[in-house]
Amino acid sequence: MGNGELLRRAAAGGFEIFLTADQDLQFQQNLAGSPLGAIVLSARSNKLEDLAPLVPSLLQATPETGPGEVRRVDISNT
Repeated sequence: MGNGELLRRAAAGGFEIFLTADQDLQFQQNLAGSPLGAIVLSARSNKLEDLAPLVPSLLQATPETGPGEVRRVDISNT
C-alpha cells in the first residue's frame, strides 16, 4: 500500500496527523485541502536510535501542524 492510500485511510479514520520518514512525501502527495497534516522525520536512518532524538521536536510540531500542512522534523529542530 502506498502513501496515497495510507493518507486516504488515515483521513477516513479520523486521524489528524500522518507521520512518516518518507523524505519525498511532499513532492509525491498533494495535501492541499486534505484534513490531514503530515510530519516528515528526517534522521540519518530509520533506526530507533537515530529517530529518538527527534521526539521532543515531534511533540512540539504535532499540535502546530494543521490540515494540509507538511512539516519536517530533523536534527536542526532539536
